[in-house]
Amino acid sequence: MGNDTRRSFFGKIAGLTAFVSAIPKLFAQQTPRRGGHHTHNGIYYFSGTGANDGYPKDDHVLVTDPFEKHVTRTMDALKRSVERAGSTMDDIIHLDVYLCLPLADTIPALTGKARFDAHKAQYDALNRTYQTYFTTGKSPSRACMAVEWIPGDSLIEIVGSALVVNPPAPPAEN
Repeated sequence: MGNDTRRSFFGKIAGLTAFVSAIPKLFAQQTPRRGGHHTHNGIYYFSGTGANDGYPKDDHVLVTDPFEKHVTRTMDALKRSVERAGSTMDDIIHLDVYLCLPLADTIPALTGKARFDAHKAQYDALNRTYQTYFTTGKSPSRACMAVEWIPGDSLIEIVGSALVVNPPAPPAEN
């Protein structure tokens, strides 16, 4: 076996050994996947905030209720959620907002331009209410998407993150 072949072989072995020995460190640094709301490194991550979150079952809105009611209740639920985490609405970093048209037997399904116009009307209604929850000039970056369906009888769902400025005290140990 020539010198170049041995160097190549041992070089590959050394590289493979370095890679394999780094795997535990790689996985130890990853944040475990979690569902729902959680805080990590001073950032509060929230998911799936909709119009019925935080409300008792007998006070749920239906897909046939006015869209503005869905937006107000969702934004109120979001505000309560970020405040419980030690943040404020002005500390929200980014939001992804999902909107859907009502799906009910009593409401005809829209197509074409009528569907576009309905989504545009929802977007405009969202903006009218949305802006009232933030100090002027402090609204977060936002993406807004129309989707076919949102679980939980909500016509809007919000996912995002916020900077935690006043972390809540940890629960007392018994």
